Amino acid sequence: MTDPIIDVLVPAYEAERTIRSSIDSLRRQTVRNIRIVVVNDGSTDQTGRILAELARDDARIKVVTQANQGIVAALSHGLEACRAPFLARHDADDLAAPDRLERQMRYLEDHPDCVAVSGGGMHIDADGRPTGGRVRLASVEAADPAGAPAREPYLPQPFLLMRRAAFDGVGGYRSLAVAEDSDLYWRLSEIGTLRNIDESFGSYRVHAGSISSRSIRNGRSLAFWSQMAALSARRRRAGQPDLVFTPDALRQREASVTLDDFLRAGCAGLTAEERSWLALASGLKLAALALYRPYELDGTDCDFIRRALRDRPLPMTADNRAEMADLLMATATRLAVHGRLGDAAKLVSPVRYPVLLGRISFRLVLPAGLRQLVKRAAGRVQPA
Repeated sequence: MTDPIIDVLVPAYEAERTIRSSIDSLRRQTVRNIRIVVVNDGSTDQTGRILAELARDDARIKVVTQANQGIVAALSHGLEACRAPFLARHDADDLAAPDRLERQMRYLEDHPDCVAVSGGGMHIDADGRPTGGRVRLASVEAADPAGAPAREPYLPQPFLLMRRAAFDGVGGYRSLAVAEDSDLYWRLSEIGTLRNIDESFGSYRVHAGSISSRSIRNGRSLAFWSQMAALSARRRRAGQPDLVFTPDALRQREASVTLDDFLRAGCAGLTAEERSWLALASGLKLAALALYRPYELDGTDCDFIRRALRDRPLPMTADNRAEMADLLMATATRLAVHGRLGDAAKLVSPVRYPVLLGRISFRLVLPAGLRQLVKRAAGRVQPA
């Protein structure tokens, strides 16, 4: 085999149901000189056997096996076998369009300022059926680590292609439990352009077993680590010493359950202002995640957010304050509709209780279909 132009890195854990179709979608790529590096992260199901069969059939597939250590360790282990000038990411339950890599590599070749590219795709369910949803694409240029929560430079990781020199130049993946992709994107954005292409590059599997959708505890972890990555970016932009993420520090936080636990374990070396920002940003990020994930804030989360709101005043733009108020009002309304009036009241100022009561009445009295008609009509009315 000639030297591959692209290494495709695929972490896999307990993926027996999807790994064959996922790897087959890479084998069918129109760019043929690729290497597919699959890291079996201690799977106990048939993932290992299926990968061995696939590797026997295709010399481009290299299987790396390790004891279960999590995604960052799996990625780091697999990178040892990757030497191509372009590095792609792919997940063990997603499907790549046949010309995904060709289109993305052509874009990078045509745009030498761009260091990483990703794009859209359609959602499929656990059985591979289209759900009608699509991968959300964000404006990477609007990323801002100073907001609460931070506006992250989001590139869908299952469709990511990077220049290997840029990846190595910023230090690769660091030891975060989750949000390792967001942390990488902040650093890549400091040396070049990131781009989301509004095209479909494959199918993204949406199911309750995903890491970030499994439980409220995982939601708290994602909220905390994503904001830690943004805080790290804030420090670099201010010319201050960067945060250091080490495997030892990561292990110390494995026992964290509540947001208070994460903050206590993660605030060593932070200033008082940074701790205040991190608390508020983490709480708001969790509220944002709960808008579309299969978990809900509990009483400890609401108490945490209330304390963060009452802490020292933080510099915040008018737009950020308005976004925060809308997010908390939407969360409080949802909690109140489900009978949790006490927790709902913790998230909004008493002066806004009449607005909250109006939102609750709207949700409880009007049928869902009529509520949508009212919302659409309101959206067509322009303010005077």
